[in-house]
Amino acid sequence: MLIADNEAEYIKRQLIELITSNGMCVEFAYGFLWDGRFDDRIVHRILRTTSRVVIISDSTNLFWPILRQVKIASSFKRTWIFSVSSSFTDYILEYEIAEFFAGSLAFPVAAREMDGFQDFLFSANPDRYPEDIFIEAAWLEFVSDLSTEMANSETYVSNITGSEDFLNASPLGNETLASIPHYRQLDLRVPYSVYKAVYLLAQALHVLLSEKTSHGAPTEKARLERELNSWKLNHLLRKVHVTLSSSQEEIYINKEGEAPGQYDLTNWVMFPDLRTNELNVITVGRYNTLNPNQLICNDRAIVWYPNDTEIPISVCSDSCIPGYRKNSREVEFSCCYDCVPCAEGHISNTTDMETCIQCPEDQWPNDKRTICIQKITEFLSYEDPLGQSLAAVSVLSSLTVISVLLIFIKYHKTPVVKANNQTLSYSLLLSLTLSFLCCFLFIGCPQKVTCLLRQVTFGINFTLSVSCVLAKTVTVVIAFNATKPGSKIKKWVGTRVSLCLVLLCSLLQVGICLVWLISSPPFPDYDTHTYTGKMILQCNEGSVSAFYTVIGYMGFLSGLSFIVAFLVRKLPASFNEAQLITFSLLVFCSVWVSFIPAYLSTKGKYMVAVEIFAILASSAGLLGCIFIPKCYIILFRPEQNTRRGLTGKHLQ
Repeated sequence: MLIADNEAEYIKRQLIELITSNGMCVEFAYGFLWDGRFDDRIVHRILRTTSRVVIISDSTNLFWPILRQVKIASSFKRTWIFSVSSSFTDYILEYEIAEFFAGSLAFPVAAREMDGFQDFLFSANPDRYPEDIFIEAAWLEFVSDLSTEMANSETYVSNITGSEDFLNASPLGNETLASIPHYRQLDLRVPYSVYKAVYLLAQALHVLLSEKTSHGAPTEKARLERELNSWKLNHLLRKVHVTLSSSQEEIYINKEGEAPGQYDLTNWVMFPDLRTNELNVITVGRYNTLNPNQLICNDRAIVWYPNDTEIPISVCSDSCIPGYRKNSREVEFSCCYDCVPCAEGHISNTTDMETCIQCPEDQWPNDKRTICIQKITEFLSYEDPLGQSLAAVSVLSSLTVISVLLIFIKYHKTPVVKANNQTLSYSLLLSLTLSFLCCFLFIGCPQKVTCLLRQVTFGINFTLSVSCVLAKTVTVVIAFNATKPGSKIKKWVGTRVSLCLVLLCSLLQVGICLVWLISSPPFPDYDTHTYTGKMILQCNEGSVSAFYTVIGYMGFLSGLSFIVAFLVRKLPASFNEAQLITFSLLVFCSVWVSFIPAYLSTKGKYMVAVEIFAILASSAGLLGCIFIPKCYIILFRPEQNTRRGLTGKHLQ
């Protein structure tokens, strides 16, 4: 936007506000008063701009040398839009840059018919009106063009100077403007505006001269001319309404001192079949300030450069396609922008979006970030090979425990079974079976019931298992010390102490689990932040402190059992189960010590798999270290399954 006017800053503000309020942008805007000196900075700024449309409001008619330099320096085609204040035609022809403006638009004042004016203008010359100095000056300027044409055809007489000698000696004294082809199509828009102003002023003077005095007598003309008050004439101008007979246009001045304006929208066209570089001004629309929101335009009649009917696109930035958003550049006007991809989890589904839309938590953008799609849900399922493997191991382990239990029941009268506290052995085998089976609560889509039961069931079953191991160890200690002469703990020998110990330890864990379920129970949840494009279905433990309290209590019991078993590991051979318990608890504790860092470092289904693996490994450690050697003796070494065999060192 280039503005050269006495009110350049005001016009610039008005134009910028008007353009931006209609959803368009301004890349640059210069408003200044030119002092006549050539300014290269203006040329360079126009050459740097990427805008294909430039608006010019120039009431000084001094932009044309600048535009000529722009044409010389660049072949970049632009569409120029000239305001009503720009007087352009003569300058375009003078600087021979008509082709540069082909396809441009202008908003000149509308020209209408003026009765007799064109005939008068084309017939006027100094011979017909010798006393009119204005006609003589205008005629001399206009007819110089015809003189040039005659000089080119060797009919011009040179060495004539001075207007009087020229009129007397030249054969052109009787020529009129009609003889000059260029002036046969004179633009009479400005004369028409002057014509309307003079006509309105004449009507106001006519009303003033027609006023009567207070006595009813007409006012003397000479006296009225002497006493004419300009303020009164100005007041009358606001009341006079005149309709021109030639164009039927009504002219007046409103209360704000403004006259209604009628403007033509013109298109400058250079037809390719013409040899001359002449612009043809074609009216393609009109605008009336009485209807400010209506522009009548025949857009199909507009010919853009180069002789095209498609509307040119002028943007300093390409449209942002779906999946991208606008990011304004740090420039004077924020219409220029860069297209940046939407951030993760966001989309844009239309062009030129200012901000991207965030997808719901259970959805994720597609690769182009144009639509939200359902996230891939992840959990340890039975269709997953990992889930299938863990489920198979759980089933086989449970069947193994049941087999061991059946062997113990079948051979319950043998010394091996009798010597190891049958009640505790059966309780331990039952708890191990439930521990193996509780793995199925961890596999599959998390539900409300499974989330409530999985950790509680696991905690209680394992507490029961460890309590049984602790009771076995304590039973060994009591039995050994009761054999000493004078021992006072003989009364503690039996199954009551071990069962009470198991019951007490288990009830404490049940109490912890009840508090957990009442205060902050686990519930199904999903994690949308760990993995991009995935939604992890999981059980939220509700209270992390309660979960680690359950784990910590089991660790305390297993540690206590390990210490007691370790202290009695060197008892006589008849009590060698303590060594098996020590080794089984060593395996058990090693698994759960490794579990904590592994559990905290994994996410999603692998976190669940780590816990299942810890359950299976620790349970298998208790089963393998305590019961498998005894089954081996029962099934494959029956000769050792005797009282004498138990007192030997075979099991060591």
